[in-house]
Amino acid sequence: MNAESHRATPAAGSGAAVRRLAVPGGILLAVAAAFAYVGTVDPNEPGHYPACPLFRYTGLYCPGCGGLRSAHAVVHGDLGTALGANAPAVIGYLVFAVLWTVWVVRTVRGRPTRVDPGAPLMWTLGALLLVFTVVRNLPFGGWLHP
Repeated sequence: MNAESHRATPAAGSGAAVRRLAVPGGILLAVAAAFAYVGTVDPNEPGHYPACPLFRYTGLYCPGCGGLRSAHAVVHGDLGTALGANAPAVIGYLVFAVLWTVWVVRTVRGRPTRVDPGAPLMWTLGALLLVFTVVRNLPFGGWLHP
């Protein structure tokens, strides 16, 4: 057999690309379904979602409190309300969108995707979330309440 017979045909290459995109496509579908549900079922109306256990039993806001309200506001195009409900969650939605896009572009190009943020970045993000959580629970941090 010669080298020409081992080359992938365009049809075979596109089938492989579709298979490679199955996982990022499935992830996007799941996230879109979750946002569609939260966009349809308003978390501002009581009784639709369970209460945050930390808030329910201690009265303290966790870093995720307001995340559903922020997602609901994002779905409805109200960025100001989304940031007011939970700014770190909105930043997380944006980071997810960027990382997902990089994943898809690299997958289409046939390149491996590896995200390794490293320990310093993870410790920094953890510290920022801790500060956010502490400040939102202090008397002067009321502007961070969801």
